[in-house]
Amino acid sequence: MQVVFGGVGDSLVSENPFTPKASVIRYWNKEIRNEIPKSHFLLSKVSPLTVVDSAGFSKLAAQNDLASHLPSFCSAAKLFCFPDLSPSLEKHTGDVKFAVYATRNFTNYGTDRLSGVDSFKNYSEDNNVVVDSFRRYSRDSAGHKEQFSNYGSESNVVDQSFNSYAAEATGGSGDFNNYNKEVNNPNLRFTSYADDSNGHGQTFTGYTENANAGNGQSFTNYGKNGNGVPNAFSSYGKGANVVGSGFSGYGESANGANDSFTSYGFDSNVPQNNFKSYGDGGNAAVNSFSSYRDQANVGDDSFQSYAKNSNGEKVDFTNYGQSFNEGTDKFTGYGQGAVGQSIGFKIYGRNTTFKDYSKKGITFGRYNESSSETAQVKASGSVLNKWVEPGKFFREKMLKRGTVMPMPDIKDKMPERSFLPRTIVSKLPFSSSKINELKRIFRAGDNSTLETLMLDALKECERAPSPGETKRCVGSAEDMIDFATSVLGRNVEVRTTENVNGSKQKIKIGTVRGINGGKVTKSVSCHQSLYPYLLYYCHSVPKVRVYEADILDPNSREKINHGVAICHLDTSSWSSNHGAFMALGSGPGRIEVCHWIFENDMTWTIADS
Repeated sequence: MQVVFGGVGDSLVSENPFTPKASVIRYWNKEIRNEIPKSHFLLSKVSPLTVVDSAGFSKLAAQNDLASHLPSFCSAAKLFCFPDLSPSLEKHTGDVKFAVYATRNFTNYGTDRLSGVDSFKNYSEDNNVVVDSFRRYSRDSAGHKEQFSNYGSESNVVDQSFNSYAAEATGGSGDFNNYNKEVNNPNLRFTSYADDSNGHGQTFTGYTENANAGNGQSFTNYGKNGNGVPNAFSSYGKGANVVGSGFSGYGESANGANDSFTSYGFDSNVPQNNFKSYGDGGNAAVNSFSSYRDQANVGDDSFQSYAKNSNGEKVDFTNYGQSFNEGTDKFTGYGQGAVGQSIGFKIYGRNTTFKDYSKKGITFGRYNESSSETAQVKASGSVLNKWVEPGKFFREKMLKRGTVMPMPDIKDKMPERSFLPRTIVSKLPFSSSKINELKRIFRAGDNSTLETLMLDALKECERAPSPGETKRCVGSAEDMIDFATSVLGRNVEVRTTENVNGSKQKIKIGTVRGINGGKVTKSVSCHQSLYPYLLYYCHSVPKVRVYEADILDPNSREKINHGVAICHLDTSSWSSNHGAFMALGSGPGRIEVCHWIFENDMTWTIADS
């Protein structure tokens, strides 16, 4: 027996009746009551498992034994799993120039090297999942230089660690350029970096510039006990969105250190920076910050135990915290117990708390206590909406033939994954309280990127619904059909934007059609969450209008795409800081807000009669 179903253009496709796809087709026929052709888009998300694999993995899930078969499960089911890195025992005795390199676990690299240069160019660049580890890099080297250019740039889900980097090195230098530029979800760890080194300088240029939603970058024991070590950070976290950073034990007990930060967190959105034990116990050090958090939007920053118990240390901040929208800054133990220090601030930001700091030797050039400047900046549309991509939100009146408007980047940035069959997903735990069991199944280490991603998705799924919202997270096509029909009834249809043509460009609107005659209705929109298997956050929102529109090239006027847009008519429960109001002005409940359905997202509506 074969199952035959109609698709786009009424093409006929045959399917083995026991595959996950055939099961979804039967479920669709049972639950959805109309003759509209089934969506190739949705069916393309269904698990590719064979009949045998589906039964086998379902049995393993029931026995709680999927972890022992994880690599084959991830491969066969098209899941997002981190690779298992085995230690690399490569040894390179001479100068090495790696042009293209990716996903390795180096142990004991460059140890005891005498002079020479090792360089990495295009390292793990433009990859989907990047997991790298360097252990004992340049340890005890002398006059050795390390260079990284384009490290992990334009990658998605980056997890990288450097342990014992240049420890006890003498002379030489390290240089990182374009480190994790324009990456999504960076999680970077530097542990014991240049500790006990002598005159081994480090520079970071273009570090996590324009990165998005990182779990954080951490530097632990950076330059600790170093002697005459110059460290420089330029353009750190510039233009980043919701990225955290932590520095602990930075320059601690160093002698003659010279550390500088230039353009740190500039133009970033909701940054979270934590400096702990910075320059403590240092001798004759010079530390400077220039343009710290300038033009940043809110965020939460903390400096603890800064230059505490130091001797003859010079610390300077220039243009600190000139955020256009107030965040939270906290300084604790600042310069306390220091001797012969020189600590100065020029143009210091607002909303800041100092506790337990030295009462002597600290000067402020200008301290902005008033919030009037914030109000003035908020009134400026050019500054107000700079973190919202042009075209991401628009008004309903824009959906008219002939309108020329920007289209945002609607491309899907997440790893390609598939749904799991309901027979498997129903046997897996799905709760933040079960995170340890999930970590065992998907081999996620403690405090790893994968653990954080799973927890973030689970907590969003467990979050209480907003007023008027009905929500559910679904990991199978059957569960999605169940939710859509429970909200809208059984006469439903699913839609998505046809392709990504026009992304990040000017487009022209062609023919526009309102779904259900353009009447006010409700829909079920489903957005991807980052999780090992394909997981959608689906929610119903009342009082919307849904449109389909031909998208044209504004110059040739040829059709390049067919877009689906949804207009939210009731925004009264939205936050006043929502990006839509930053882009369009106004506030909650005062305007409607429209947006396109992005690649691989979808919206369900009652089918047109």
